[in-house]
Amino acid sequence: MGSFDHIVIGAGSAGCAVAARLSEDPDRRVLLIEAGGSDRRLEARAPAGFPGLFHTKRDWDYRTEPEPGCAGRRLYHPRGRLVGGCSAMNAQLWVRGSDRDYDGWGIPGWGWEDVLPYFLRIEDHFLDDAAHGRGGPIKVRRIDTPDPTTAHFVRSAVAAGIPETQDLSGPELEGVQFSATNTYRGRRWSAARGYLDPARRRRNLTVVTDTLVRRIVLREGRAVGVEVERRGTVERHDARGDIVLSAGAFNTPHLLQISGIGPAEHLAEIGVDLAVDSPAVGAHLTEHPMTFVNWELRAPWLGLSDAESPRQLLRWVLRGRGKLCSNVGESLAHVRTEEGLEAPDMQLVNGPVFFWQHGEGEHAKPAMMVGQSYWTPKSRGHVLARSADPTQKPAVQLNLLTEPDDVAAMMRGVRLTRRIAEHAPLRDVIAAEITPGPDVQTDAELERWVRETCEHTYHPACTARIGEPGEGVVDPELRVHGVAGLRVADASVLPRITRANTHAPATLVGERCAAFIRGHDAIPGARSGRSAIATP
Repeated sequence: MGSFDHIVIGAGSAGCAVAARLSEDPDRRVLLIEAGGSDRRLEARAPAGFPGLFHTKRDWDYRTEPEPGCAGRRLYHPRGRLVGGCSAMNAQLWVRGSDRDYDGWGIPGWGWEDVLPYFLRIEDHFLDDAAHGRGGPIKVRRIDTPDPTTAHFVRSAVAAGIPETQDLSGPELEGVQFSATNTYRGRRWSAARGYLDPARRRRNLTVVTDTLVRRIVLREGRAVGVEVERRGTVERHDARGDIVLSAGAFNTPHLLQISGIGPAEHLAEIGVDLAVDSPAVGAHLTEHPMTFVNWELRAPWLGLSDAESPRQLLRWVLRGRGKLCSNVGESLAHVRTEEGLEAPDMQLVNGPVFFWQHGEGEHAKPAMMVGQSYWTPKSRGHVLARSADPTQKPAVQLNLLTEPDDVAAMMRGVRLTRRIAEHAPLRDVIAAEITPGPDVQTDAELERWVRETCEHTYHPACTARIGEPGEGVVDPELRVHGVAGLRVADASVLPRITRANTHAPATLVGERCAAFIRGHDAIPGARSGRSAIATP
């Protein structure tokens, strides 16, 4: 058994930020616990290699319950089970979101002007202006040599009426451009690279891997420690100050529930003793639905079809160059799919590769894709523990496309994508549409195709959201309602999902959580009781 000032559960985007920032104070002993292993793998370091982590030991490898809005399919949902979390296996897109997101939450202390200083602190951005940070732990760059078809997509999108912009990261999101990515010198720049690598030299930070947290230990209304299992041995670690749960939008509500914090009726059904009745734990699950239009390329265009060749591997290993440096989603278009919207509602993700079934699908010839990720869905799902057993994955129900408006938006996105492809120069490099294909044209045909093929954008959120007790799980300073000494810091706390890839917002949450704990930030009107380090 070990004793620490703070325990952080989960070494993902937010967890790395929390642990690194807390350990800047030499008087705080910090333990960071990660269920998975090291990120020292080719697939986690070469930007284009991330699909190689799917269905491996570095993946939580979730399957949803049958999805009623998606033709009853059970959707595969990867989650990073390694140091760096999903920042070590994502497409590295850096989008902060719209000011309409943060201001629209109506949460004190979480408006755009409140969060912007933290984004500036996080970033080491290629754009050198007052709207972007320089010198922060997270490097934001454009890839050095995007595929030629990527430039064709950008020019055709402009020809279709989408304005070209230099900044797609927010708060003004609209436009098309090469992607801003967390890639540096040809290699992935994850939260582990930016936060943990410098912090590991500190004697007051302990990082343990391959360690499963079984439950949060509660005593008299306070979180006092964690019970863990490592190599078959169950141990306990105690915390004098705050415990921070950063396990992600699936695992965070699961761990809360099996620790006795959740909907009372459900916990009784699965045999968990109730500590706090919190009906919002696991509720309000939101995900960006995503479909994919793929085209076969004309000769001699190759896209990334030869990215795994020995020649490309050698270029990457020796010089950090070549096609393995691609983040796959090389350019983005942020668009309004209908008039009158206050901000873009969809992200079009362009990549020089055939992408289907999370990279498992194959096509005999070189291809390219554009994915339609819908940013403002109305559909909501849930995460519910199946039993008190911490090794049994919870039931995840995304409920994608259960709201008719979401289906209509996806259809508009596909049609907009097709219009872009009708413009030069993109039309001159594509030979044929693979998906949906020329036989899918009418509203009925397109709706059926959307429901039968729609996936997600790997962005689950909102399952432990900020809000008042009953409607939310945590207060604006991320403290769990009804439990002293316990906070949540990951994308699960978002009150509503952002118009953004969730790595940047999750990192923001981690930065703010550490600041709250250290007393460097305070939200007017938040309840008192900020934890520094509790006396024994």
